[in-house]
Amino acid sequence: MVTLFQGATDTAVALGVTPVGVVESWQDKPIYPYLRPALAGVELIGLETQPSLEHIVLLEPDVIFASRFRHARIEPLLARIARVVMIDDVYRFQQTLAVMAQVLGRERRRQALDAQLDRRIRHLRARLSRRFGARWPLTVSLLDIRATEVRSYLPSSFGGSILRALGFRWNKTSREARGVSLNLSGVESLPVIDSDVFFVILHSRSTTVAAHYRRLQAHPLWQRMKAPRHQQVWEVDAVAWVLSGGILGVMHMLDDIEHWLDRESVRV
Repeated sequence: MVTLFQGATDTAVALGVTPVGVVESWQDKPIYPYLRPALAGVELIGLETQPSLEHIVLLEPDVIFASRFRHARIEPLLARIARVVMIDDVYRFQQTLAVMAQVLGRERRRQALDAQLDRRIRHLRARLSRRFGARWPLTVSLLDIRATEVRSYLPSSFGGSILRALGFRWNKTSREARGVSLNLSGVESLPVIDSDVFFVILHSRSTTVAAHYRRLQAHPLWQRMKAPRHQQVWEVDAVAWVLSGGILGVMHMLDDIEHWLDRESVRV
C-alpha cells in the first residue's frame, strides 16, 4: 500500500496498517511527529503535489490511496502500477476511514475507532455544557493566520466538523457561507468572524505569519470582537486541526479542547 495524501497516511496508521511508501508532510518534514514512531523506515515518495511514479513502481504496492483533487491527472499512470482508490473529499476524514477500512479489510478496527471517537465527543459535549451553562452553545471561529490573509474555516471543513459535532455554533455570516472557508484579505473584514471563542492556527512558523498575527491583535477591530475582549483566543496545533486530515489528528484536536477546558476551569 502507498498513501499519496496526509489523511490517508494518518488513517493507515490508525487502522494498524503500515504503508510501504508515503508522501512527505506539509510541515515538520518529512513526517508529522505524531506518526513517526509508526512509520519508522517507511519510504518517502516525494511531495503530495508531485509523488515520484518511478519510486512507487519500485515499491510494488498492491493498492494506492490517492486524492482526486491532487492526483486525477496522474490516475491513468498510477493505475498501470497498482489498484488506485481515489478519495473525493479528503477533509471528510470519516469517509477516508470508511473507504480505507473496507479496502484493507479492517472493518472491526474502523468500528472501534468510530466508537472511541463517539465516546470522546459525547464526554466533551457534556463538559462544555456544564462549564458554560446557559451561555452554551458558544459561537466559534477557527482561524488560520497566513502571511497576507486570514482563513476562517466553516462547519463543513475538517476542523469545523469536529467543533460542530461538539455543539459549537457559527455566526450568521459563517452559517450562510458556502465552501469550507472564508478568506479575509483585509482587516476591514474582521467583524464577519466575530464570535465567543477563537481557535487560532498559525499556518507556518515563518516570521511573516507571526508579524501578520501581531498586527491583527493590535488592530482596534480585532480588540473589539467578543473573543479577544473576553480572553477567549486560543492557539491550537496546525498539524492536528488542518494538515493531518485523519482520525488520529482528530483525537489530537479533542486533546486540545480538553486542555482548553482544563484552563477554563481554573479561570472560574
